[in-house]
Amino acid sequence: MSTTPRPDESQGGSSTHSPLRLSDFDYALPDELIAQHPPAIRGGSRLLDVDAARDPLLVDRAFSDLPDLLQAGDLLVMNDTRVIKARLFGRKASGGRIEAMVERIDGIDSAVAMIRASHAPAIGSALHFGDAVATVRSRDGAFFGLQFDTPVLDLLDRAGQLPLPPYIRHTPDSIDEDRYQTVFAKHPGAVAAPTAGLHLDDALLARLADRGIERAFLTLHVGAGTFAPIRDDDVEAHVMHTERYAIAPETIEAITQARARGSRVVALGTTTLRALESAALEPGGLQAGAGQTALFIRPGFQFKVVDALITNFHLPRSTLLMLVSALSGIETIRSAYAHAVQQRYRFFSYGDAMLLRRSTAASPARP
Repeated sequence: MSTTPRPDESQGGSSTHSPLRLSDFDYALPDELIAQHPPAIRGGSRLLDVDAARDPLLVDRAFSDLPDLLQAGDLLVMNDTRVIKARLFGRKASGGRIEAMVERIDGIDSAVAMIRASHAPAIGSALHFGDAVATVRSRDGAFFGLQFDTPVLDLLDRAGQLPLPPYIRHTPDSIDEDRYQTVFAKHPGAVAAPTAGLHLDDALLARLADRGIERAFLTLHVGAGTFAPIRDDDVEAHVMHTERYAIAPETIEAITQARARGSRVVALGTTTLRALESAALEPGGLQAGAGQTALFIRPGFQFKVVDALITNFHLPRSTLLMLVSALSGIETIRSAYAHAVQQRYRFFSYGDAMLLRRSTAASPARP
C-alpha cells in the first residue's frame, strides 16, 4: 500500500462563477495504460482510495480491500443490467454490407439501432441479418427504428456480437463474453457494461455481506451514447443521451433505512449514481418506478442521494469525468488521475477502480 499527500489546493466542489470548459477536463494518457483485457482473475484489480477529508488524499490499495473501506450498515447499490450482443452484421437487399449497433430494444421484435453503411438505408428498405430480416421503419438523426421478423433478443443471442468499447481493439471472444458481464447481471438490455461492477465476484460479495454492508439493486440499460464525445468546448451546450432505468420499491426502502440509521449510500458505478440522482429529481422525490434519464451531472450539481462512488477511470474530456469531478471536486480528481497515470493504473472498462467520497460542497439534501 502506498500513499500520496494531499495537495495544497482546495478539494471542494468546483466554483460555478466561471463557465466550465471542456479543456478543464483533459489529461494526458499513455496508450499502453488503456486496458485491452480483463485482469487474470475477476477482482484482481487495483483500487485508488480517494478521500479529500483525509491526509493523505490518495492511498493505493487492492480492490479486494473494499470490504475494509466500507462501514457496517453502508448500503451498496448495484446496477443489474445485462449486456446484450448488440452488434449485428448483415447486408442490404442490394447486397451492400451493413453493421447495426442495437441501442435499445423497444419491443419483442423491434429495436432502435445505429447503422454503418456506405449509404444510409432508406425508410421501408429491408436489411438482412443471416436468416432474419429487419425493415427500416423510422429515422431520427443517427438512430434507425427497425422492425424485425423475429424476436430481437433471440436474434442477438444467435447472431450478435458483444459490443466491446471502441478503445478495446480485439475481436470479442469467450473470455469477454464472461468477463464483460457482472456476476449479478439479470435484466438484458445494455450495450455497454456497468464496468465498476466487473470487479466483484461471489466471494467478494460474500465478504461485503459478512462485514454488514447492505446491498440493493436497480436497472439502468447503458446505451451506445455513453461513448459519445463532447464536441463543443462550451460544456453547457452538450446534450446527453437518454437511458432507461427502473428502481424497485425494496431499493427505495433500503435507502430510506440507510438514511434513518445514518449510514452511507454507496453507488457501484456511474450508471447507478445517475439513476438514483435522476429519480430524486422527479416530482415527489426519490420513488420506485421506471423512467428515462438524460441527466448531465457536472461540477455545481447538488447530490441528493449518493454519498460515495466506486467507479473505473474515465476518458479525458468526457461527461463521466465531469460527473466524478462534481462528486469529489475538480482538483481532487485532477490529483487522483495524475497519480493514477504516474503509478501506471489500468484505465477504462477493463481497468482499475477508484473509491470516491462526496465532497462537502456537493452534500446531499437529507430528510
